[in-house]
Amino acid sequence: MKKLLLGLVATTALVSPALAELELEKDELTFGFIKLTDMAPLAVAYENGYFLDEGLFVTLEAQANWKVLLDGVIDGQLDGAHMLAGQPLAATIGYGTEAHIITPFSMDLNGNGITVSNEIWEEMKPNIPVMEDGRPQHPISAEALAPVVEKYKSEGKPFNMGMVFPVSTHNYELRYWLAAGGLHPGFYSPDNVTGQIGADVFLSVTPPPQMPATLEAGTIYGYCVGEPWNQQAVFKGIGVPVITDYELWKNNPEKVFGITAEFAEEYPNTTLAVTKALIRAAQWLDENDNANRPEAVEILSRAEYVGADYDVIANSMTGTFEYEKGDKREVPDFNVFFRYNATYPFYSDAVWYLTQMRRWGQIADAKPDSWYDEVAKSVYKPEIYLEAARLLVDEGLADEADFPWDSDGYKAPTPAEDIIDGIAYDGRTPNAYLESMSIGLKGEQKIVGSDVQG
Repeated sequence: MKKLLLGLVATTALVSPALAELELEKDELTFGFIKLTDMAPLAVAYENGYFLDEGLFVTLEAQANWKVLLDGVIDGQLDGAHMLAGQPLAATIGYGTEAHIITPFSMDLNGNGITVSNEIWEEMKPNIPVMEDGRPQHPISAEALAPVVEKYKSEGKPFNMGMVFPVSTHNYELRYWLAAGGLHPGFYSPDNVTGQIGADVFLSVTPPPQMPATLEAGTIYGYCVGEPWNQQAVFKGIGVPVITDYELWKNNPEKVFGITAEFAEEYPNTTLAVTKALIRAAQWLDENDNANRPEAVEILSRAEYVGADYDVIANSMTGTFEYEKGDKREVPDFNVFFRYNATYPFYSDAVWYLTQMRRWGQIADAKPDSWYDEVAKSVYKPEIYLEAARLLVDEGLADEADFPWDSDGYKAPTPAEDIIDGIAYDGRTPNAYLESMSIGLKGEQKIVGSDVQG
């Protein structure tokens, strides 16, 4: 936990006259986060004084798990938080805890990986093509895992893997990878929220920092998680990351900063000030070709933030990613915080998460394309983001060219070659996208008992 002392800002020199013009409705705030690399914008905004520049006195508090974090925002113990992108959407549509959560700021792109145990890796390797130098050819398809899963099934052993939360990017990415390789990750239904109906691979929740230990104990055979918990498995010698989400879907959306709709309505200037500070942090993290990343790694390695060893965090944060021990490759965009409009809350990102909820039965019934658009617009708030960006540009703290002023909130379709299953994604046509998937619910289909009907 980090507390700001009011005495630190006894002088107005810490707050520029331009910034002070925003009359803050609330200036003492508490934000939650989970110990992951992609909480970095919050840590940087605190450590570099960007919150202070806005007149904000911020406390950052690590949370035990994603549910505790969400509950804290809903009940007001937390003013906002580093969130799974699926959390504001799920809460707003009433899947799980019901509350209207919004996001004015997308925290990052990419940043996750899928890791398997050493034993599973050895069983997969014969199914993986190699390059001329003998190293495995990436990206690695789940087709290489399919014979291993079949072997376990024939021996009567369930094949268990971990993800961090039912509405997490990690759940949907792991499911996407498995399904692209012909493995069924299971359905949800209103009566069965395990997500394991009809599954070839059984997915369950494990908090991110506990992933390596759970893998080492043999409770799970693999997992999908954010950094530094894939690289931790490499350093501990207990597992091998087989694919990053950058390889799964190039520049996919990851975490968001979430607040209640009530907070944004009651404290509009405070919301703008927070968004401004976070945009500045994201700029700093990516500027000059990631030149500040070593300093960011030092910050994140502190116990009050991620608390992993510097070298473990640096392994992915500074432009590389290590697969097998010693097989370190250049992945400059493994973590993206600002470039490619990473911080803009695109409706199309929200729609993708909603399609995955529908695909796997968390959204039980078919919805028209207009519904996806309406929900996305009720949660993702680019208008707040752009207002904050405009203030930064006017203050000389950001470049006008760095923001998509004329966007309608939808990205250009992601081309097929940027996604592992070769299926393009267009957020404007969610039902057509669902129809293109060989595994998953589509059209009027629903889960009744353990069967797909419709």
